Amino acid sequence: MAEMNTKAMYKLSYGLYVCTAAKDGKMNGCIINTAIQAASSPALITIAVSKENLTHDMIMETGRCNISVITQDANFELFRHFGYASGRDKEKFGDDLPKTSYKLAGNGIPYITEETNAYFSLKVKQTADLGSHTVFICEPEAMEILSDGISCTYEYYQSNIKPKPEKVGTAPNGKTIWRCTICGYEYEGDDLPDDFICPICKHGKPDFEKITV
Repeated sequence: MAEMNTKAMYKLSYGLYVCTAAKDGKMNGCIINTAIQAASSPALITIAVSKENLTHDMIMETGRCNISVITQDANFELFRHFGYASGRDKEKFGDDLPKTSYKLAGNGIPYITEETNAYFSLKVKQTADLGSHTVFICEPEAMEILSDGISCTYEYYQSNIKPKPEKVGTAPNGKTIWRCTICGYEYEGDDLPDDFICPICKHGKPDFEKITV
């Protein structure tokens, strides 16, 4: 049987985007790595969003979202803010996000103006259920170039922006702990389920290290 090294997925080429949505006065956003032009006539863009994200539910309910294209000069704080916490627990557009870093598009949804080079306002035309994610097939209602910065790929983020994980230590009191090497989240238990997904950074079991005394 062929080997299944899931880290081979990291070799696929992705961009990185802040996907934003709004519903009933609440604005939210998350990091996604799948957005492509699917057709030119009519112009269609597809995005894939994890069902675990509040942004996903807001898009499903409203049928609209924006995506902002992240550039290589982006600071890790942008990824931390939108990708390492859930909008169910944190106001993504609260006081800790400078109001100068985003604007409202014509659809009433924010887009990120700093460390990005373009944004698209999207109207959902169709959806496809892919298990962990939903693919939204969208029609652009507005789009604008924001800067001449180079678009950030997932590989560039991994190599140049994301901080290197700290070396793991030992678990206290003889407990078995599984620590995410991406964000540091810790799961306590003798075994980590094969399908476990980090609730913070959304990485899977291959990115966890077992810590024992």
